[in-house]
Order: sequence, then C-alpha cells, then structure tokens
Amino acid sequence: MHRRVWLTAVLVLCLVAPAARAQAPAKHFLWSVTDGKGAVAYLLGSLHILTPDFYPLAPEIVSAFSSSKVLVEEVDLDEMSDPGALLPIMSKAMLDDGRTLEQAISAETFAAVKVRAEKAGIPVLALQRMKPWMAAVALSVPLLAAAGFDANLGVDKHFFDMAKDTHLERRALETVAYQLNRFDELTPALQEEMLKSTLAELDTQVANVKEMADAWAAGDVSTIERLLLASMLESPDLYQRLLVERNQNWIPHIETCLRQNARCFIVVGAAHLVGPHGVPTLLEKKGYTVAQK
Repeated sequence: MHRRVWLTAVLVLCLVAPAARAQAPAKHFLWSVTDGKGAVAYLLGSLHILTPDFYPLAPEIVSAFSSSKVLVEEVDLDEMSDPGALLPIMSKAMLDDGRTLEQAISAETFAAVKVRAEKAGIPVLALQRMKPWMAAVALSVPLLAAAGFDANLGVDKHFFDMAKDTHLERRALETVAYQLNRFDELTPALQEEMLKSTLAELDTQVANVKEMADAWAAGDVSTIERLLLASMLESPDLYQRLLVERNQNWIPHIETCLRQNARCFIVVGAAHLVGPHGVPTLLEKKGYTVAQK
C-alpha cells in the first residue's frame, strides 16, 4: 500500500491541517444548502489545527455562522476535554493483552519508532502501551506543534467556543469512541503498516499540511480533492471506513436540520466535502441545492 494513504488517513480523521493564509480567495471552503422551501444550512470544511495567521476568518464565514441558530460538529469537543469521559474511550488506543508496542510490531519498525521518539522528545516508555495506530498519531502531533500548529486554534474549536459563549445550541454527528473505532478496528497488520508509513513520511508531513492549508484558504476544491482523496482511493477499505460511511451517516442529520428549518452551521473535516462521495455531492443527489460560497 502506498505510504501516502496512511499519512492521509491520519490527516483526515484526527489531527491535521494548515499554514499561512493565501490571498483573499474568490470562494471559501463554505457551502450553502437549501431545500427550495426557504430552509438553509451551511457546510464549512474544518482544519482541526491552525496557526494564528488564519484569524480572523473570512467575513463570509463569520456571517454564515452569525446567521445560524445551531452549531453541528463531528463530535462534542467537551467530551474530548473531560478526563472522566475521555479516559474510558482512550483505553481503546492502548494494548490490553499484556503485550508492549515493541512486542506487537516488528523489530525493524520498533527501531524506527525509537529514533523518531527521541527526535520528538517522547520517552519510548510512553509509547509502549499504545496500539500501533495510536503510536503513529502520537509521533505526528509534536512535529506539527513544533511548526506552530495549535489544536486550540482549529476551526471546529473556534466555533465550538463561540457557540458556548453565546449559548448557541450544539449538536454532534458522532462520538469520539466511534471515531477512534475507525482506526482501532483495523487489523494488526494494517495498523503496523500505518505506523511504518507515518514514520517514513514525518520529514515531509509539515510541508504536505501547509500545501493542504493553502488550498483550503483559497477555497480550492480540486487541489484538496487531489491531495486528500487520490491516495486514499488506493485503499478502498480505508476510504470507505473513514469517509464514505461517515458521510452517508451524516446526511440524515443534515436533512433534519433542513426539515426543522434550524439554520444549522455544520463544521466537518474538509476532506468530507470533496469528491464523488463528499457531503455536497450526496446532498445534491437527494435534490438539495448546494452552492460554494
């Protein structure tokens, strides 16, 4: 399997995004959805980690949020900051059969893990209880943080905080546990392949993320589709698990927003809004009018 497939998988599900702001784009990663009866909802592609350079966000995005009555995001971010709720969920990411990471993967892969952990300033002991997919994530985070990317500046976190401050109604499309299961249910062999591929791509990961961010800032759908989907299509099972299934699951929630005329502002990862199985395309097939703003 091509190594970029796994790098893309890490970026899509949990952890990544952006760089410096581009010139003012003609359009944004924002879509309006209307049902022909006066109901409207907005879809905003999210970058989950950002730098301060992206703020303030474009007036068109701010205006769409200001006119909305409900914020809908992939998960309830309070769940991710509550230790009591998060600890049982994160147990899914830990080896529970008595083995260590060193025993769960090949000696060659573990040797590469030790090298990368030392560079990242992560004690190898801290990785030993992690499943391979979680170790891949853990080794990626410090690299992005060192480059200035902060999850507290992510698009979803930005609007979540604004919604809490203004007492706006908030809804979640899925749970954190469900998201982690997307990786946790991969076979051990695929988890190790994910870890190996992530290790091989770490040196270029920041540059790749910056390229994606530039495309996002420019509202460049075709580039985001090329960067995020092309490699994922090399692994149909992963593409189905991380994108297609979830996108399809979300459509009834969006239709509920429109049926209730709730004026929902829906923030999901940018990869979910592009391609033949992207949320805008699925909604268009159901007869809704979808327009990039």
